[in-house]
Amino acid sequence: MKIGLMKVEISIPGNNSLKGKRSVLRSIKDRIRNSFNVSVAEVEDQGLWQRAVIGVACVGPDQKYLNGQLNRIRDLVEHERQVELVDCQMDFSEAG
Repeated sequence: MKIGLMKVEISIPGNNSLKGKRSVLRSIKDRIRNSFNVSVAEVEDQGLWQRAVIGVACVGPDQKYLNGQLNRIRDLVEHERQVELVDCQMDFSEAG
């Protein structure tokens, strides 16, 4: 079994409140969860209005499968109109 982790840094231009940020992130996180059945959470920059770091974790039979899943999630975020993708890092490891 393989584990895939992805750290996604995004910018939320034009946002001026934490309430607005939470709304945008809630929408993105819900779409990711519902579309890909993965774990997703805001992991850094909780106090900043216009930046966020989202962590995604998933498990699967092999790295090729996980790489495809994480790339599709990155594409979803990249095409979200309310945010700009700043950076994306993926890591894979073996479990058990």
